Amino acid sequence: MSSKSPVVLFKQPQLTNEKKYDPFILTDILADYSGKHQIPIIHFWTMTNELILGMQDTRATHLYDAIQSVRKNDYHPVVRNSGGLAVVADEGILNFSIILPQEFTNQTSINHGYETMKDIIANALSSWDATVESFEVTDSYCPGEFDLSINQKKFAGIAQRRIKKGLGIMIYISINGNQEKRGELVKEFYLSGLKEDFGKEPFPPVNPDSMKNLSDLLLEELSVERVKSLIIEAISQIFVFDETAQQQFEMFLDSVELKEAYDKGFKRMEQRNEGITTILKETN
Repeated sequence: MSSKSPVVLFKQPQLTNEKKYDPFILTDILADYSGKHQIPIIHFWTMTNELILGMQDTRATHLYDAIQSVRKNDYHPVVRNSGGLAVVADEGILNFSIILPQEFTNQTSINHGYETMKDIIANALSSWDATVESFEVTDSYCPGEFDLSINQKKFAGIAQRRIKKGLGIMIYISINGNQEKRGELVKEFYLSGLKEDFGKEPFPPVNPDSMKNLSDLLLEELSVERVKSLIIEAISQIFVFDETAQQQFEMFLDSVELKEAYDKGFKRMEQRNEGITTILKETN
């Protein structure tokens, strides 16, 4: 009999721009499910050329110019339903969340969630001779105390959010692709949106060279799927993937209950993105 807590897995396929609201809508729905059924959920997702903005970013003085710069670089802006600052999401970046029921989180400190995520990533990368460190990379995009770095170069950022009946510990990991271009995209967003106030708090003085891909840092071409598999293997040392719970969860994913919750969440995301949508219509 395993003493590990059961967990279920949700791997979304590559999301197009038409599905750009999905990860944010589903995070709330999954948190509600996690709380009701007292089971953690592992959620993986990737997007197609999106610049995910926090609410602070929408307060940039010259937001119209900032959004124009995003479109000029063939990315799409979307405002998430949480705080924080801009991050890039594309085919070379893996996002995943550990969504925990509230009862699981009452017994732990805030830092415990961050440390758990760091340990999972370090474990997943243990085959390489590389040390994963956590400290704030102040000139990266979306800097935070638990940025993950190898050789002083950031490759991932961790965030936590209280959501309904649980807690989401979320990470984005730059695995392959043009990380310098991603940094330039975010830097140009802030330069266009802030002008002479670029780099002034609460916005970061983005230096594209502060971040690198895992493929570059580990000197090995890595795919998103391979890293996902390594992470699942690392997670299985903490949790056990429960077949019965997984079947029940997959039934929920096809349910009317989920569709109704999704439709409500979609309307909320549309409202949150109204300002951006108006600018996009004007720039087309």
